[in-house]
Amino acid sequence: MPSALILDCENARLSPDERALFRDADPWGFILFARHCPSAEGVRALCAELRECVGRDAPVFIDQEGGRVARMKAPAFPPHPPMAVFGALWREDPELAKAAARLNARLIGRLVSDLGVDVDCVPMLDVRQPDADKAVIGDRALAEEAGIVAALGRAVMEGLIEGGALAVIKHMPGHGRATVDSHHHLPRVSASREALRAVDFAPFRALKDAAIGMTAHVVYEAFDPQRCGTMSPVIVRDVIRGEIGFDGLLVSDDLKMKALGGPVGARVADCLAAGVDIACCCNFSFAEKVEAVGAARALEGEALARAEAALARRPSSVLRADTRPDYERLAAMIAPAMSA
Repeated sequence: MPSALILDCENARLSPDERALFRDADPWGFILFARHCPSAEGVRALCAELRECVGRDAPVFIDQEGGRVARMKAPAFPPHPPMAVFGALWREDPELAKAAARLNARLIGRLVSDLGVDVDCVPMLDVRQPDADKAVIGDRALAEEAGIVAALGRAVMEGLIEGGALAVIKHMPGHGRATVDSHHHLPRVSASREALRAVDFAPFRALKDAAIGMTAHVVYEAFDPQRCGTMSPVIVRDVIRGEIGFDGLLVSDDLKMKALGGPVGARVADCLAAGVDIACCCNFSFAEKVEAVGAARALEGEALARAEAALARRPSSVLRADTRPDYERLAAMIAPAMSA
């Protein structure tokens, strides 16, 4: 059985120590960052090397949102707009906004899947709030209204699948109220249960049929004042699985973030104990990877069934055509929002 981990590597090619660790630990999946994406050929080669290491078609994840969060960067790869562009376009023409969001996601899906990447960590379904920390959410969010976020999020999810990649809905059950960046500090949200249910949870309920979801490193004081969502059985069991009704594969946000304290092994063990299916360990040192591997459990039972069900939804084949006309069409569609 693979271990309940998603891991990355230090550089664009594996070191002998990494190859040995991955071969022995057999992480369920891998994730790429900008340092892994020097060129299309480099991405293909690394994806093949990672899969060869574990001897199976392991899923490879990436954060290719568009805008400032893009691991495959120009000029080596085509740029994509931030997701907020589609929310701005919605104010002018909702149908055009959905069509543009879908086309943009389809192009991203084609880009990453053609290089061996199976899963893109979008759409972000966090409902942006006026007083939220713009560094972590800002123009990454689709909109400030739950209904618009849900509609555009659906378009993004379906577009990615059409392009050949699976989507990840994030950050469950909602990061839009965070007033600090969870990369550096632990956000605490004091909103009432009623407010969270009406706004933050709503887009996730609307897209609860997604194959994969990602947790948030946010404390929701109305539900569990002691533990952040990733580490909270209350949030995972009662909110994500219960109130939202999400039954797909649940992966953690990056466990390296400074929002979390304690040794990395404890972080891995605690999030899995809370009910998260897969622990995502990014930018760990080699020693920390070894610690994470020691703390992780085998992927089995319901978690394994959800992982297999998610991968069974990977698109089997996508027509590979020249995408330049579609990029030109996308540019024309979003022009009103880009100039606003």
